Amino acid sequence: MGDEPRPAGVAPGGTGRVDQRGGEHGSARAVRIAFFDVDETLVDIKSIFSFLEFHLGDPDRYRAAEGELKSAARAGAPREETNRMYYRNYTGMAQAAVAESGRRWFARELRRDGFLHRGAVRELWRLRAEGYRIALVSGSFRACLDPIAEQLGAEHVLCSDPEVVAGRYTGEVRTAVIGEAKATAARALMARSGARPEDCVAYGDHASDLPLLTCVGGAGVVGDDPVLAVHADRHGWIRLPRTAGPATAAPETAGPAATAQGSAAAGPATNAYTEELTHATR
Repeated sequence: MGDEPRPAGVAPGGTGRVDQRGGEHGSARAVRIAFFDVDETLVDIKSIFSFLEFHLGDPDRYRAAEGELKSAARAGAPREETNRMYYRNYTGMAQAAVAESGRRWFARELRRDGFLHRGAVRELWRLRAEGYRIALVSGSFRACLDPIAEQLGAEHVLCSDPEVVAGRYTGEVRTAVIGEAKATAARALMARSGARPEDCVAYGDHASDLPLLTCVGGAGVVGDDPVLAVHADRHGWIRLPRTAGPATAAPETAGPAATAQGSAAAGPATNAYTEELTHATR
């Protein structure tokens, strides 16, 4: 894979900047983590809206929820507030039932050609093969993200955390992982894992991912966000196009359906998302 782009700070030949460091367990290979935003970085949709539409199964209810979020964004509500407004749609619902719905939603989306961004997924698999731990970082929640993490072989999921009491969502959010909170979550994982920021990399597609991309030693930009493009040129970050379609065969440790995308397409979910909806997820 010598001809493929590398994260900034990773040496030619795919070896990375690996050193030997002592620690409480003695000399060990340095921990390296690759952080990936999810929506429109690894997948071609805003997962929480696609999932909400699927889970509700009621176009009128979904349009009402979508309209409320758009109105709040237009009125200038903070991103954290629109994110919390989104999770109120699950008030009273059983966590286990929502998780099962998430698995069915993911199975449907995976059959749809274009769901995964081929270039970004290949980059993730390449980094995994080089020994990086993979962490997904998203304002979405585990009902959407756990199936994606299993599919791609991600060890960590850093995401928004809706409150659950007695097995049911309360409609409140304990943690909203958007904007600067993505970087906060990444730093906490690096600290817990003993990883040095300069040994880690991050990938995103939107200007709101900038705190995440700048809290590590190297970064990659998916797509053509103008703000991120400026930083990529300035810092030598790699650029990856949004390339839809099935990725090449996944490593054996990836999910069992890793080569399923593109077969028996079930038809795309509604993708008419605007910056107003991005407001709730970034």
